[in-house]
Amino acid sequence: MVDVDAFFSDGFVKVTQAAPRAAADAARTLLWAQLGVSPDDPSSWTQPVMWTSDLTGRGPFGELIRSRPLAEALDAVCGVGGWVPRGSLGNIPVRFPVSPPAEDRGWHIDLNTPQPDGSWAVTGRPHTLLLLTLLSEVTIDDAPTRIRVGSHHDVAGVLGEDALDAVTAGGLADAASRTRPVVHATGVPGDMYLVHPFTVHAADEHRGSTPRFMAQAPVMLTRPLP
Repeated sequence: MVDVDAFFSDGFVKVTQAAPRAAADAARTLLWAQLGVSPDDPSSWTQPVMWTSDLTGRGPFGELIRSRPLAEALDAVCGVGGWVPRGSLGNIPVRFPVSPPAEDRGWHIDLNTPQPDGSWAVTGRPHTLLLLTLLSEVTIDDAPTRIRVGSHHDVAGVLGEDALDAVTAGGLADAASRTRPVVHATGVPGDMYLVHPFTVHAADEHRGSTPRFMAQAPVMLTRPLP
């Protein structure tokens, strides 16, 4: 059972083996084919980050996003009926051990509220929760997502009802949470992290040797988190 108290005190919780490792490995094989570069030829890795996605939820992707342990964890955190099942894993950034690293590693919170014009913004009444799905083994050297523990408490104090753009919200969130300790979202394929919408997080430089595959997707909420 997922540690709900840890989610609300720390702003995130790890769901160990939320889906079978075999499903994550199979999904990663399909993603390599989509990228058009070789897992066995580092000379083909010419960019620090390449983006791919799962938009269908078929095959191993469906096994991951529709896993029972994930659903049980979301029920525990959001309440039964408090979240909307996803049909796919969504966007998947792949980080390579390429220098110089991408300049996309700033501390931020994700856009969390749809706007009447179809755009998204950050507000103090979030409509989403962030789901991170590890599709490769991620050690502290493999560009794990960095998380500021407890930073959602700080962010809750600086966000109001007004809609903010990502840059403005990120600056407020970063400044409010700079003294928080940092942990890294490490694990093995099939592990997942549920991250509070106010939790401040950032990408990291890849210092290892194996490309990192991790899906990041919003889970829509039907009611605000407690």
